[in-house]
Amino acid sequence: MPKPVRIIAGMALISALCLTANPAFAYRIYVSNERGNDVTVLDSENFEVVETIKVGQRPRGIAVSPDGTKIYVCASDDDTIEIIDTATHQIIGTLPSGPDPELMVVSPDGTLMYVANEDDNLVTVIDLQTGSRIVEIPVGVEPEGMGISPDGKIIVNTSETTNMAHFIDRDSEQIIANVLVDSRPRFAEFKKDNSEVWVSAEIGGTVSVIDAATRDIKHKVTFEIPGISPELIQPVGVRLTEDGSKAYVALGPANRVAVVDGNTYEVLDYLLVGQRVWQLAFSPDGAHLFSTNGISNDISIIDTKTDEVIKSVQVGQQPWGVTVAAKQ
Repeated sequence: MPKPVRIIAGMALISALCLTANPAFAYRIYVSNERGNDVTVLDSENFEVVETIKVGQRPRGIAVSPDGTKIYVCASDDDTIEIIDTATHQIIGTLPSGPDPELMVVSPDGTLMYVANEDDNLVTVIDLQTGSRIVEIPVGVEPEGMGISPDGKIIVNTSETTNMAHFIDRDSEQIIANVLVDSRPRFAEFKKDNSEVWVSAEIGGTVSVIDAATRDIKHKVTFEIPGISPELIQPVGVRLTEDGSKAYVALGPANRVAVVDGNTYEVLDYLLVGQRVWQLAFSPDGAHLFSTNGISNDISIIDTKTDEVIKSVQVGQQPWGVTVAAKQ
């Protein structure tokens, strides 16, 4: 009889050690609040708000540097990008974004940033080592979505009014392909194996799956929710799991996040979240997904193993963007 007791005690000790190790993987969640002019910070330990950082006017796009030391925030009405130190949560500088920056992506090596300037029909390229603007690339009308390939060689911008996904070559800084998608494309996301680009169309109500090599549309994902008017199903943010097996799509005023099979493109489920779900971000280990809900002023936390919404947390006014960074 003593033997099982020793085994149980051993298991308890292992469990305790695992729990003790968890803080090494702790992270923070950063939410840009478009109307509140601030960034809400939540801790991964219990998903509670720990701090609010005042930033510039109308913060929208938000991203973390690859090394996790900086958060970049598009202060759209100030025509700048603010830099937040993740250790101190102080604003330590700004970047010359161009007019009305909405969304941005950072190159995998952390040296370049690509910014969609909605009012000026440009993508601005910024050297993050010098903090200077390198070039402005003309694109379609009302550019918004920004995606970047895993190797950093191809950048995709979506233009809301032109209804195109523009493929930009990193080295030549030129558009090398224009792909016509459905009405009002808002977001572009590459699969981690660089095989596909998923582009959401807010008014078109679809997600176009584009072959990254040929730039042909290989499939269009459509959505149908019982009891919800099709006009309310408006895809915006898109995130793909590390292995590409699942995609999550924020459906705007439908108040749902769609779960899509990354291989068959079948919609597997619709998860009820807050009102006007906008953008999405994974935790570093991919175990959780966070959605910003702009009308209910909260974020929803989704367990990606069970695909269940496990918690909602009130943040600031009109949460727009979300990113995560390891706790410094």
